[in-house]
This record gives sequence, C-alpha cells and structure tokens, in this order.
Amino acid sequence: MSTLVLQKNLKGENISFYCAVNGWEAVELVQHHPEINLVLMDLKMPIMNGYEATRLIKEQRPDLPIIAQSAFTSKEERQNAKKAGCDDFITKPISKSELLEMMQRLLKW
Repeated sequence: MSTLVLQKNLKGENISFYCAVNGWEAVELVQHHPEINLVLMDLKMPIMNGYEATRLIKEQRPDLPIIAQSAFTSKEERQNAKKAGCDDFITKPISKSELLEMMQRLLKW
C-alpha cells in the first residue's frame, strides 16, 4: 500500500523507481540495475529485513545512498538503521517534501 502512495506522491517529479516486495528482491534489484542511484529501504520486510538487505547492498555499492523508512521512530531503530549502513531515516507516513529534501541532499542535486 505505501508503494502506491509513494508512486502517486512522486508522480511528476521525474523520478523512476523499482519496487521490491522483500529484502532479498531489493538486493537483487540493486545488483541488476546499476542505474539505481538511491534506495528507500523499508526496515520491516518479509524473507530478509531491511537491515540485512542494506548490509548486503552496501557491501557491493558502499556509496549508494540508502534512506531507511519505518513507522517506528525509536532511538534504537534509528541506531540500528545507521549501523546497518543507512545514510538517513524517514518515518511513515512519508512526507513528500521531507523525502525530496533528503534525496536532494544525498544526491547533491
């Protein structure tokens, strides 16, 4: 559901994106699509969680910016995301302006 909201919110921003239904698929997408220049990583996913997926992605592409997204905003959640390799953290529901600001900063637009 949040993917549909995200697609709707980013429509007209000239942003292309791929959607993964689990962490393993996210890792595979990054491996097979070198044009990906930013990852918005949900931390709670089936098969492989976002922390592990982030670690694997960062092993292969350490400079690829990853923004963790979660409905949980605890200090521990943020610290775990940072330890896994996430470059920033955004809480759900995602604010379009906050997300675009993070993307601009991380991608140096």
